[in-house]
This record gives sequence, C-alpha cells and structure tokens, in this order.
Amino acid sequence: MLPKVRLPDSRRMITLEVLGNERISPHFACLTLGGPELEHLENMGNDQGVRLFFPRAGQTELRMPVRSGNAWMAELLLMPKSRRPWVRNYTVRRFRPGQHEIDIEFALHGEHGPASAWASHVRPGEPAGIYDLGTAYLPPPHASWQLLAGEESAVPAILSILDQAPASLVAEVFLEVPESADIREDVNCPEGVRIHWLARDSDGDSNGDGDGAVPGALVLDAVKNADLPPGPFYTWAAGEAGLPTGLRRHLVNDRGVPKSDITFIGYWRHGRSSPG
Repeated sequence: MLPKVRLPDSRRMITLEVLGNERISPHFACLTLGGPELEHLENMGNDQGVRLFFPRAGQTELRMPVRSGNAWMAELLLMPKSRRPWVRNYTVRRFRPGQHEIDIEFALHGEHGPASAWASHVRPGEPAGIYDLGTAYLPPPHASWQLLAGEESAVPAILSILDQAPASLVAEVFLEVPESADIREDVNCPEGVRIHWLARDSDGDSNGDGDGAVPGALVLDAVKNADLPPGPFYTWAAGEAGLPTGLRRHLVNDRGVPKSDITFIGYWRHGRSSPG
C-alpha cells in the first residue's frame, strides 16, 4: 500500500555515524545519528521517513549506493551480499539541524530481524546512512479532528506528529505496545489530544510477544468499538499491514468515511520478513 507523499525539493544519499544509543523501555531504543552531511536533509517534520542503511553482521564498513532517484535500488541489488548493506524504512523522531543530529526510535523484538539486532548492539562511532522519503501525514483543511492509530512500529511516527502538532489539534490517538512498561507517560501533545494506550501484556499475553498476539489487533478492535467524535475527520494509520487495511475498511464501510480522508501505511506483514 503506497500512500500519497510530499517529497523534498531535492534529496541525496547521506552518510552518518551513530552518536548514541539509549534504551527507552523494554521494547524501544533511540539511536542518535549525526554528521555534516545532514545539511542536505530537508526538515519536513511530522512522519518524515527515511531509508536507513546499516552494515550486515561481519561487514567492516558501510557501502552506500551513490545513485539517487529510483536508480539506487537497482544499484543496491547488484551489490554482492558481502558488501550490500541492510536497508529498512524508519521515521525521523527528532531533527536538530543546528547540531547536525537526528534521532530514530526502534521498536525492538530481540534478534528477530536485522534492524532490531543492529539497534540493540550498535555503538557510537559505527556508520549508518539515510535517504529521504518525505512525509505522508497530509491532513485536509476540512477535518475538524484527527484519528491516529498504530502499533509499536508506528509509535515513533505518531509521537513525532504530536510533538509538532498545533495547539488547536483535536485528536483521538490509539497506540499499541508489547507491554505496559513501554507506555510513555510524558507525551508532549495539545490539550485536545486524547491518547489511548493499549498493552498486549494487559490483554492476557504475559510478555507481549505471544504467538496469538498479532500486533495491531488491539488497536483495530478498540477503534471499531470506540465512540468517536462527530464531524469530518482525518485518519493516519500505520503498522502491521492488517491494522491500516482493516481500519480503512471499517471506516469506509461502517462509518462512511471518504477514502480520500484516510492515510494508511503497511510497514510490515506478520510472519513475513522484509526483502534484502
């Protein structure tokens, strides 16, 4: 599912290094990346995404593609795996242009998946790279309020949206995390925003990672059963593919929401690994 996006005026491959790695909660880590090449990253805010490049286990250096546009992916796939980096999509959680730094938050799930394993162990001084993907959060002017929904992979993007929201924003926010200890108590958001935290360990799953606990299912059920505010609204939903597609289907078929007022993004699919 490819959402509409607003792209920067120009973009290029940007090579950085890891400056810090902080464990936020049992299932979240925040990596700070920096370097002078960040002067080439346009700060678009909200859910601004990047392709994140990082070395595979055993690689001693990061070999970034040199082509931009649509040609970089072909270049990447032509690299032998011994030199090819991993690449995954992430959200810029915070951008400090004056310090040439960005923060990227990772939802961790142990050693399952290269990005989680890398984020769990990477240390300052190690290389990384990014390529700007723009922003998909594009609320229409007629929306009187907003519905934001996601499981842990979308939590950083939604928190970034709330960080930069105008004081007038009215929103119902549904955030699902693996366990209660992952709930953030200090979210910066306007007074008109109501956050509903949903933890899988509070739903009968002791560690939040049980085989029957498909991420996003709690959020989907919560929204389906919610007494939502009246008036036209904009929806931004992302995460495991079943959540945004299921939520869009519910909103269109059961609540009469126009498809054009919904941004839905499948970040990943349960039981399937990303290519690369």
